[in-house]
Amino acid sequence: MESWEFLLQVILLLTACLIAGSAMAWMKQSPLVGYLLAGMIMGGPGSLALVGAEKQIESIAELGVALLLFSLGLEFSWQRVVGLGKLTLLCGMAQVVVTLLAGMMGAAFMGFSASASVAIGAMICLSSTAAVLRVLVDRGEMDSKPGRNSLAILLVQDMAVVPLAILIPLLAEGGTPSAIALKITGILMAAFVVVGGLYFLLNYVVLRALLSASFSRNRELTVLLSIIIGLGATWAAHTAKLSPALGAFVAGMFLGNSRFATQIRADVSSLRIVLLTLFFGSVGMIADPVWMLKNLPTVLSVAAVIMAGKTVIIWGLLRLSGQTSGVSLSTGLCLCQVGEFAFVLGTEAVTGGILTDTMYSALVSSSIVTLLLTPLLIALAPRAARWINLRGKQTGPAEETNTDEVHPCELLVIGFGPAGRGALSEIREHRDRVLVLDLSPAGIASAEAMGFRGMIADATNTEVLEHLHLDHVRVVVITLPSRQDSLAILQLIRMFAPHAVKIVRSRYQLYFSEFGDAGADFVVGDEEEVSTALAQLVARHQQFSSPTVQSNASESPAST
Repeated sequence: MESWEFLLQVILLLTACLIAGSAMAWMKQSPLVGYLLAGMIMGGPGSLALVGAEKQIESIAELGVALLLFSLGLEFSWQRVVGLGKLTLLCGMAQVVVTLLAGMMGAAFMGFSASASVAIGAMICLSSTAAVLRVLVDRGEMDSKPGRNSLAILLVQDMAVVPLAILIPLLAEGGTPSAIALKITGILMAAFVVVGGLYFLLNYVVLRALLSASFSRNRELTVLLSIIIGLGATWAAHTAKLSPALGAFVAGMFLGNSRFATQIRADVSSLRIVLLTLFFGSVGMIADPVWMLKNLPTVLSVAAVIMAGKTVIIWGLLRLSGQTSGVSLSTGLCLCQVGEFAFVLGTEAVTGGILTDTMYSALVSSSIVTLLLTPLLIALAPRAARWINLRGKQTGPAEETNTDEVHPCELLVIGFGPAGRGALSEIREHRDRVLVLDLSPAGIASAEAMGFRGMIADATNTEVLEHLHLDHVRVVVITLPSRQDSLAILQLIRMFAPHAVKIVRSRYQLYFSEFGDAGADFVVGDEEEVSTALAQLVARHQQFSSPTVQSNASESPAST
């Protein structure tokens, strides 16, 4: 396919996703459902066949999942990942094994062969990282207990992708135990090299580059480097035959403690949105809507059994780990769908003669149904949790304390030049509740040296302010010299923190009314401050001589 023709295919799919996603949003549903439906209608078997480049689109769309995991990794240091809970991570391992065994037993009971039963169990044991995390992020529930549980289990599932990807070809081709062990050893060694290489490059090369003057002066260099890091880590993991998404998450995690984390997350957001939209559209293109309608009772029955079974398994394992019934059920509802990796495993199983085309169509169609229901189930999960907790009269805390959580930001200062330093000069207590945003590493280093929290980020970027969760901010001080930047930030602050007191610095008195009309509560002008300072100096040093000029009383201007 020619490049221009391929571009047209991408534009057609994105346009269909835009229309369908907007329709879902208008109906107060997740746009994700619209993206899946758009893919089903636009391309693949039984569709309008307006998009025929599903393989090419799928190959680049998978990068969207990796960038999503990269963005999440930027929010999670290694300590915070461990803080998800060892028991929860163990539950993730147990969930993969138990669900795989349950799927095998169910398939065997229905009369499938041993190899087909294993393939079916492998296909349904994983959940959709892209769908779950996308919806949780959109709903602002990543820091809830079910959200942290879901992330921990999904990370374990991503690690399970490697052995499952090895398992299906081995079922088709066979293999000696020694050959299998040799292959697994090679993958583990490759994983060690990739993780070690990422740690060295990101901590000793990338961070030093970001701190350099050239990167501070040129925003486009930071954007380019952010994209290269996210996509480069994905490529490295794929080359080592690891989960590309997991490699991206590790790269993000290594940068998660740096001052640049929020800005890097914002830099990759636009590309991530486009690629994730393509990803869900390409997933929808796998389904055959005509076949699904003809076999709707079978499809719905299989989907219902899978979702109910996975919910019960996750609920039971989390209850055994000591979590409340409500949180356990909520997590189960979040993760009861079948993940997109099932399509990859299913294709390999059909190619290897393990599954028939009919079996594959039934599983794929049922998986699409579970994905379509995912946003609805995640939205219902909190209410289901409250209901089951009330029935069980569980009055204990449903949330665990996050030991990595810091005090909420109450005072936000944007820009830490002389004006920003002056604004905070009288702050003596609770400095950990002051957050400074600046694009200059030197400015942020100065703020941190004074005991304030600092973050290298561009406050004119919507993604940055959205990520900061400004619910607790009481005062916002904008000290930037640029009038246009200050006005743009003021508009965003009115959207994300309308309750906060907004103080703006203006270089010229001419613009006072403009800032006031834009929503500033107080405007402090440079001209006013300069004139006040000059007046004070003149008053302090006024020494008028008599009208008669004394020849011996002349002084140079520099001495007055």
